[in-house]
Amino acid sequence: MSIRIGIVGYGNLGRGVELALRKNPDMELAAFFTRRPPETLKTLSPDVPVYSMDSLPQHKDGLDVLILCGGSATDLPEQSPACARLFNVVDSFDTHARIPEHFAACDAAAKEAGTVTLISAGWDPGLFSLQRLMGQCILPEGSDYTFWGKGISQGHGDAVRRVPGVKNAKQYTIPVPEALERVRSGENPTLTARQKHTRECFVVAEPGADLKRIENDIKTMPNYFADYDTTVHFITEEELLRDHGGMPHGGLVVRSGATGEAGENKQLMEFSLTLDSNPEFTANVLVCCARAVYRMQQEGQSGAKTVFDVPPAYLSPKSGEELRKMLL
Repeated sequence: MSIRIGIVGYGNLGRGVELALRKNPDMELAAFFTRRPPETLKTLSPDVPVYSMDSLPQHKDGLDVLILCGGSATDLPEQSPACARLFNVVDSFDTHARIPEHFAACDAAAKEAGTVTLISAGWDPGLFSLQRLMGQCILPEGSDYTFWGKGISQGHGDAVRRVPGVKNAKQYTIPVPEALERVRSGENPTLTARQKHTRECFVVAEPGADLKRIENDIKTMPNYFADYDTTVHFITEEELLRDHGGMPHGGLVVRSGATGEAGENKQLMEFSLTLDSNPEFTANVLVCCARAVYRMQQEGQSGAKTVFDVPPAYLSPKSGEELRKMLL
């Protein structure tokens, strides 16, 4: 039997999930849910029904997992706990500072309903989180470093677009080259967020908007821009589409450590990603996590989970025997 998937939200990430599901034959895209008038939503899967978000409770028995594709700024803090009361859920909540409270809200809702909610799936948080965990376990004497970009951050771009007076925007996260060089040399420097990255915003403002106020609102935004050197450029819609139409991203996690009786041997672990499409890659992570959520719920588990709680084999459609033969 196919795992029946519902997609909530149909922006870049929702379309990415739609495409990813086509490459997973053990899964079936069963429904889209949107806050827009359903009849106005044009998807890549015209045979799949589109429903209003308000109708979600009516589909409780027809779906195995909901994949939430909204933003972390305002959508997921409300949607994830609410949906967890009815469905198994996967989300990509990526506001690192608020993950503990988001987990607690989803955990309470999912445990009460007997469902499983996997929060903060993707590549950071997500795959990079796992690499940080492995690095600390393998090299207990050492330091962690995470660099993002150069690339477009979906979460930060979403946060900018929600600033009053902003019509559209893209945000780039850019590693500071000198910081990366110091880390790779084994220096183990102590670096602040500001020393590791800069942020660059390209903003299309609404006609007549207060540009100075918009710039200040962006630069002082907690959890997103306040701790970084941020540059804001105001451009036209045409320039945004022409020069910033793609969704590239990437980054790397480094664990720099030492082994030996006196720490005389330097050891460096590095995991990196180079992505042409951030949302499509993230979507593929969410889809394999949906498989894991379904399996955990079938076992009788409930509550909120993170990537730390998922057995790697649960992500794969292959059997344990196949994995041992092919990959071990």
